[in-house]
Amino acid sequence: MKEKGQVHSHKKSDGTEYSHSHNEGHKHKHSHHNTKAVLNRISRATGHLESVKRMVESGKDCSEVLIQLSAVIAALNNTCKVILKDHIDHCIVDAVENKDWEAIENLKKAINQFVK
Repeated sequence: MKEKGQVHSHKKSDGTEYSHSHNEGHKHKHSHHNTKAVLNRISRATGHLESVKRMVESGKDCSEVLIQLSAVIAALNNTCKVILKDHIDHCIVDAVENKDWEAIENLKKAINQFVK
């Protein structure tokens, strides 16, 4: 297991390299490659949900509201998939390398919540 605070690097299959260290309290801390994309997706979904709220406030047809809500739900689910892929590609790969079974158990719990 790598020592906490020690910086080390990994190389993705596409050749991209990234470095991180293991800090107290979080055994696999490092930057996520899709943070900006995730934040953009969340911002768009938030805006879309606000427009659905205005639809409800103005008395729009229920079927129109439901269609728009399903679009918001789909956008959020797709955002979750991006986060999950990033987590598996980076955090879980790192956790396996370091035999961090707690991180893997936490992933299982998160998947159980996500797939309900």
